[in-house]
Amino acid sequence: MHSEETTQPDLLTPEYELVRASTGQRFANYIIDVIFFYVLFIVLGVVIAFTSPSMLEEVDNNSVGINLIDRLISLVLYALYMGLMEGLTKGRSLGKLITGTKAVNMDGSKISFATAFARGFSRAVPFCVFSAFGTPCNPWQDKWTNTMVIDIKKSVVLA
Repeated sequence: MHSEETTQPDLLTPEYELVRASTGQRFANYIIDVIFFYVLFIVLGVVIAFTSPSMLEEVDNNSVGINLIDRLISLVLYALYMGLMEGLTKGRSLGKLITGTKAVNMDGSKISFATAFARGFSRAVPFCVFSAFGTPCNPWQDKWTNTMVIDIKKSVVLA
């Protein structure tokens, strides 16, 4: 009797192989993203200065004790910027585009807009940047959102 061979997926074979981005890649991502953010911030400041010089005078007059508020606003704006960048590009930022990396869910699927914003606001937690040091590189924004940053060239997503 002829036995018909059925093809069933091998349950032991993963549908993906994800290779985490190195600590060096993650550090380069951070440096590139921070530089681009501040350049964008400065350009925005110049535009505001040209369009509304009185606003600049008001900020200058009220600058006593505003340093802490400036830092908090910068953190929130950086979180919004990173959330928006990763949300619109499904896990990429300028730094990640340059280094060939991408933020994905732990199963290799694309992150959602909500996850991108959660990752962005996780970065606003003080000292979060220091959580990225170590091997493997697994900073708080990855741990808290169940995501990881992968090296696109070395990773394979089969499904």
